[in-house]
Amino acid sequence: MQKDIRVAVIGAGCSGLAAVKHCLDQDLAVVCYEANADLGGNWLYSEEPGHSSVCETTHLISSKSLSGYLEFPMPDHYPDYPSHDQVLAYFRSYARHFNLRPHIRFNTRITEARLLPDGRWQLSTERGDTATYDYLLTANGHHHAPRHPEAVRAAFTGRYLHSHEYKHNRSFTGERVLVIGGGNSGCDCAVEISRLARRTDISIRRAHYILPKFFLGKPVDTFNRTLRYFPEFVQRGLRRLTVKAMVGNYADYGLESPSVPVTTTHPTLNSELLYKIRHGRVHPRRAIAGVAGKTVTFADGKEQEYDTIVAATGYRITFPFLDRALIDYEEAERIPLYLRMFHPEYPTLLFIGLFQPQGAIWPLSDAQSRLAAAYMAGSYTLPRDLRARAEADSDRIDRDFQRSKRHTIEVHYHPFLRRLQRELDRN
Repeated sequence: MQKDIRVAVIGAGCSGLAAVKHCLDQDLAVVCYEANADLGGNWLYSEEPGHSSVCETTHLISSKSLSGYLEFPMPDHYPDYPSHDQVLAYFRSYARHFNLRPHIRFNTRITEARLLPDGRWQLSTERGDTATYDYLLTANGHHHAPRHPEAVRAAFTGRYLHSHEYKHNRSFTGERVLVIGGGNSGCDCAVEISRLARRTDISIRRAHYILPKFFLGKPVDTFNRTLRYFPEFVQRGLRRLTVKAMVGNYADYGLESPSVPVTTTHPTLNSELLYKIRHGRVHPRRAIAGVAGKTVTFADGKEQEYDTIVAATGYRITFPFLDRALIDYEEAERIPLYLRMFHPEYPTLLFIGLFQPQGAIWPLSDAQSRLAAAYMAGSYTLPRDLRARAEADSDRIDRDFQRSKRHTIEVHYHPFLRRLQRELDRN
């Protein structure tokens, strides 16, 4: 092994698997800790309470050609937008191809990762075992700690749940349901629930770009990829025309029209929501102004009674195994990390997959993992002005996206991948 360097990876989801693979490529001694009984992270479907997983009908919202690992494309026979069980099969195939399972300790939850004075990390499991590593790579994801609208949860006397708990639509038969949130999870929940509910409303606080998954017969992200070859001012005009051609006027659907460029937000990809709205199966609502019992009042003064509220209101970024005195991003407005992975104060702590792209995470996690492994093996050197570059990364997010917790870790897929590849080329 490379200089007997010991590396711990927390999480065997899409990012953790890439981290293990690239550590092995560099002959690093790596151990991955996974709390579940199998790999796959969020893509390991389960109805167990508390398990953070996709729901029963989930498909990718990025196309397969832009979602696979960089050296391991998805199978040709997969559809444009694979289902969650196909994605999980793909992850298992990746782990089998690169022989990753022997390096993963399943059913092993890390309760504490303690930074030692010499910069190494002492990890403790819930069984009481401990081990020490030279580097710690966190790949535990950022969709496991729900963010609740506390005032709504406290005041509503019907059934309340977060989209984190939503797995299928069967328990909503005949109900009056309000979904809060216009992101991908909220729109998916509204569409599926509307198939069985008596009434389904969706409360959207601010204007969202809700776009179909296909344009001119092609997955919309593959169409956007072609725009990269035009000057930026041409791209902006073409995007406006594309949205107009795909959707028309959002007001025709009872939705607010976004007033900012589509690239400054995290768009929602859902081909069915607009269809359901125009067929009267989903009813758009404005922001919630108040809740009394089962009655919800909206910002436009309208009221409606509901049996169930589903809050698709996002997640908090948490690392339950780290001392919050070291790392606490739960309510952070900025997360200054260079290339979304290198911390200016802790050179032995690396973050893999701690970003939200307008596209798939794992090709970018793949590139991050390759860079991380090169760094730990000594073939990549961090820039001397690391702190300034980390702050500049957050400045870029502030400049490129609307200011909100929704965009704290947002990146543009293709520019971010190019930045990572440039650093890899410096090796």
